[in-house]
Amino acid sequence: MLKRLLTAAIALVFGALSGAAFAATKTVTLSVPSMTCSTCPITVKEALQRVNGVQNVAVTYEPKEAVVSFDDGKATTDQLRAATANAGYPSTVKPDK
Repeated sequence: MLKRLLTAAIALVFGALSGAAFAATKTVTLSVPSMTCSTCPITVKEALQRVNGVQNVAVTYEPKEAVVSFDDGKATTDQLRAATANAGYPSTVKPDK
């Protein structure tokens, strides 16, 4: 019984550590062309911050972009785009330079 518990505990710890080893912080720039006023970035930022795994958000009215850093083990760019769209501001991923 004790051996089974110990084996299960080791497997649990190993599984948690191996999952964390594959997650990384990723940064993406979203183009948000539908922002039409200087207060729109506030709504976009709040929507993005509600996505699980988002670590940092910077939204600017000009050039109508959102730069988002997130844990790619918890969030995806599709979830980020859905968050902005659900807030009324559809976005697209800008290609890396």
